[in-house]
Amino acid sequence: MKTRAIIGIIFIVASLLKLATMWGLLHWKWFERVSEEPWGTYLSIFVLLYVGVNLVLESYRKDPDQWLERPIPSLDEGKRMCCSVHYGGDEYIFRGEPFHGARLDAFCGGIRMDLRGAVITEDEEIDIHTFCGGIELLVPPTVNVVVKSRSFIGGVGNATERNTDTNAPCLHIVASNFFGGVDIKN
Repeated sequence: MKTRAIIGIIFIVASLLKLATMWGLLHWKWFERVSEEPWGTYLSIFVLLYVGVNLVLESYRKDPDQWLERPIPSLDEGKRMCCSVHYGGDEYIFRGEPFHGARLDAFCGGIRMDLRGAVITEDEEIDIHTFCGGIELLVPPTVNVVVKSRSFIGGVGNATERNTDTNAPCLHIVASNFFGGVDIKN
């Protein structure tokens, strides 16, 4: 656990102790003397909670080891891969393996799929479902990307460059997002 996360947890615990003192569940003189005015009490609780939660969240957002690199499953020729993640982050990096489509499900977590090294010779489909999660796709510049999406408080961001080659394979992204999103880039 990062030092930043530990400090954040200390701030959160301090705010909860202050709240318990305010409600009369605890009787600690130090917490009672910190602020005796009602607006000061609520403000101190809010500030401690806000800073603590931000420290904990930022320690995980900025952690480069938050993604667990998974091996690419060996599949039969032409078979789609299925990836599902719950409460975590998985990363799939293609290094010369053929890609024949995928189904990606993220429930309160994230999936990062790096297809820049994949062998894509024909049109393929990636079926994506997110619920309070996100998917990051890194695609090679040699393919075109077509997106169809149904999103509720979420969306799909397509920052890829269009390939002008008429024979270039196409990745069809079909995304259903509920409080989640998909980010596609080269």
